[in-house]
Amino acid sequence: MDYELVTLNEKTVVGLCARTSNRSPNMGAVIGGLWQTYYQGGIYPQISGKKNGKALGIYSDYTGPDKSEYKVTVGCEADGSPLPQGTERMAIPAGRYAKFVVRGHVQKAVGEFWERLWTMDLPRSFVCDFEEYQDGNFENAEIHIYISLTE
Repeated sequence: MDYELVTLNEKTVVGLCARTSNRSPNMGAVIGGLWQTYYQGGIYPQISGKKNGKALGIYSDYTGPDKSEYKVTVGCEADGSPLPQGTERMAIPAGRYAKFVVRGHVQKAVGEFWERLWTMDLPRSFVCDFEEYQDGNFENAEIHIYISLTE
């Protein structure tokens, strides 16, 4: 998989959070449930100070011996004052990232990307990785995925 090395400034995100694991049989339901609540549960319109219309799926606070347990946040870049009920504010840290561009059906393309990523030999920092959805096209989406790297 091809990628571009980029340096990003810190981003403030407001969204819904949960913990899951690659080994959990409920991982898909946990992540899918966050997306469903974010959009269909009315969270997105309540977030104030949005920076753009792009949705973000964020993976952070990796733990476990193989870093397969993590916090998932579904949200958007915003100042988020005041915070909608049930949401959290978090920071995507400034730093060096590998930027991948994925295209296709959202669930299939993103799922295949993560399966391949876990087999790649990248100098991952496991600090914070995120997906940035460029538009609302579910069937033929363009998703930018940023993987945090060691300095």
